[in-house]
Amino acid sequence: MKFNTVFCVAGAILLNIAGCLGQLDVCGQAPLNTKIFGGENATAGSWPWQASIHSLSSKSFLCSGTLINEEWILTAVDCVLHNRVSDIVIYLGRLTQNGSNPHEISMQVIKVIKHPKYNSLDSSLAMLQLSSSVTFTDYIKPVCLAAAGSVFAAGTESWVTGWGLNEEIKFPDILQEVEAPVVNNIECNDAYGGIITDNLMCAGFLDEGEKAPCVGDAGSPLVTRQGSTWIQFGVAVYSHYCAEPGYPAVYVRVSEYQDWISSYTRSSEPGFVSYPLILSLIDGGSVNLLSFSLALAFSIIPLIFFHFF
Repeated sequence: MKFNTVFCVAGAILLNIAGCLGQLDVCGQAPLNTKIFGGENATAGSWPWQASIHSLSSKSFLCSGTLINEEWILTAVDCVLHNRVSDIVIYLGRLTQNGSNPHEISMQVIKVIKHPKYNSLDSSLAMLQLSSSVTFTDYIKPVCLAAAGSVFAAGTESWVTGWGLNEEIKFPDILQEVEAPVVNNIECNDAYGGIITDNLMCAGFLDEGEKAPCVGDAGSPLVTRQGSTWIQFGVAVYSHYCAEPGYPAVYVRVSEYQDWISSYTRSSEPGFVSYPLILSLIDGGSVNLLSFSLALAFSIIPLIFFHFF
């Protein structure tokens, strides 16, 4: 009995680690993204988590979202607030709205979950459950999500992607990408007259217009790269006149909603990643959290054996 108990406990630890590693191995990987800085037209597969959300009845583009695991899309609530669930279709692996998309799939939506406080700007999130599980490819992959407690300092390099209005006041065919460095919340709050709460964050260029989300870009992901892993830490919810100079775009801070997201995705939880991925120690050193977890687990297992034998 003791022998079986030991192996059950040890097995549970290893399975838990394997599950976490498996999620981290899948999410946030974009092998076809070779860009260092955001440009204009994206290329096929460069942002494999990008979702294009459409209305079936009007056959029109609504906004963007993000694939966060094999069956859930994260977006802004405004994208789907006035649409019936049966009227929403998701396109994954899409690059152009009118041209050929050989790597594309379409999925029906069976459930829309609105955050209970969605009427507030800083909680205006929604999750869409797909009708079946997605098979991942180089062109369709989930993004990792910023874990609770993540810190994104002003100036953090990040990118936002979408099909919203461009500087020519028209909707582009090809997915657009633009660099959008994080803006200090205090500075952004001053610009917006006090509406920026701790659940919101801002990104963009204070002294430049047009390089920002616009009409049609609600729900667009704000992502950054940590090593080879891409992490979404913002969902676009507001842009003052398409982020005219002095007004960076506003995003819901994803890390503040880990518990809410997890409560609906427990059967296949997204990959949550801490940013930055270090744990500060009392002596001023640091340790990689993933390595720390592995070391801790494998040091616990011998103690279990010692205890029972």
